[in-house]
Amino acid sequence: MFYPTAETRARVGLILPSGNRLAEGQFTALLPPGVALHTTRLRLRGSSEAELLQMAEKVEDAVSLLCDAGVDMILFHCTAVSTFSPVLEREVLERMRNSCNVPVTATSKALVKALQVVGARRIVMLSPYIEAINTREAAYLKAVGFEVLILKGLDLDDSSAMAAVTPEQWKEFGLANRHPDADAYLISCTTVRATEIAGELETLLGKPVITSNTAAIWHCLRTLRFPDAPSGAGRLFSFPQ
Repeated sequence: MFYPTAETRARVGLILPSGNRLAEGQFTALLPPGVALHTTRLRLRGSSEAELLQMAEKVEDAVSLLCDAGVDMILFHCTAVSTFSPVLEREVLERMRNSCNVPVTATSKALVKALQVVGARRIVMLSPYIEAINTREAAYLKAVGFEVLILKGLDLDDSSAMAAVTPEQWKEFGLANRHPDADAYLISCTTVRATEIAGELETLLGKPVITSNTAAIWHCLRTLRFPDAPSGAGRLFSFPQ
């Protein structure tokens, strides 16, 4: 049986690592009716520097495919690649702009805007990553004006292992790394199950909790001028862009 959907008000184009199995479900759960999600992938399952850089090599192909679908904006959605360095971030975004005449952004930009809008300067950063990725992301965050008080990763190097960490484990990890001087907590990575507990963890910590996916969804909605605030996803959604 066919069930009609809400009238399409906007289309979000999403470029994901090939091994990501969680972001689309989290986007679908939090995007409001009428905002359609269109996804394509670039090869990335591991965590080595070579693999991360390789994902960025064919970004024009992914952008062109999404452009064919008539999307209203495109998000390059990989935290580890987009925060690899400010130089790589700029290069990827410039290449995306040259491939399609719609607004483009990246997870890195979403994280920065989200942290800024909640008034965070000093943060706790938690991730599933290996040390090398954590170190690069912390350097990126420092370069754009944040102080990382605690930097902790789970030392996982493939997307399947990252996706296997439960929401309850992320909640426990957050509580175990509470810091009295933190303005906000960042749970980094687009293929983790932390979005489900962002609101609950905020209540327990008394501070904003931002994940790569909540930041990205909020950033996309505000870029498209939608004021929607899905419940349970954290106080970030109470803010305009």
